Amino acid sequence: MNHHPHCFLHQHCLPEWKAAIAASARLVSFKKGAVIFREGDPVEGFYFLHSGKVKVHKQWGEEGKDLIIKFAGEGNMLGHRGLVSGEVYPVSATAVDAVEACFITPEFFRSTMLVNHQLAYSMILLYADELQQAEQSMRDMVHMNVKSRIAKSLLKLEEIFGKDEDGYINGHLSRQDVASFAGTTYETLFKTINEWTADGLVAASGKQLAILNKKKLRNIVQ
Repeated sequence: MNHHPHCFLHQHCLPEWKAAIAASARLVSFKKGAVIFREGDPVEGFYFLHSGKVKVHKQWGEEGKDLIIKFAGEGNMLGHRGLVSGEVYPVSATAVDAVEACFITPEFFRSTMLVNHQLAYSMILLYADELQQAEQSMRDMVHMNVKSRIAKSLLKLEEIFGKDEDGYINGHLSRQDVASFAGTTYETLFKTINEWTADGLVAASGKQLAILNKKKLRNIVQ
């Protein structure tokens, strides 16, 4: 397997370990909408994203609602939480668009970390960063009202996916995905978007959303 410039695994490994990666890793691809792994499935391995975006989501509450924890992209890693959670994936991962990734088994990952201290150190930083973000999300859920969470989510989605030439957020996410990312219901999101469209804060066209007034949205977040 060839070295990829945005592969987390390649970036943090010793040059002399590259041959081992080439022999043990395999390149995998997923179509838009494909499930990469499901919450509760046995851990088969880990994915290092080369291209495309993936939604990482989890069931929550009694009704089994879907909560989108984050969107992962080029240079990110998937499945690594499975390394420490009793050998099952604690989250699900679904391709938002066409995805290419490098896949390795848990055994190879463990031996790679023992040999490559830089990778092990980078993994610690990655876990620490994710823990911090998860704690922030929990605080947002508790302390922010739903409109603030929707505003924050829209600003974040624009940052992650960028905009098309008409100013609409890329990614072609469903309204349900946007609601799941904001930790709210489809109905509440629908009502809020209609209200903001009338006030000229956002524009909606089919599935697509555009932010028209960033300053006002940021004020709502505050």
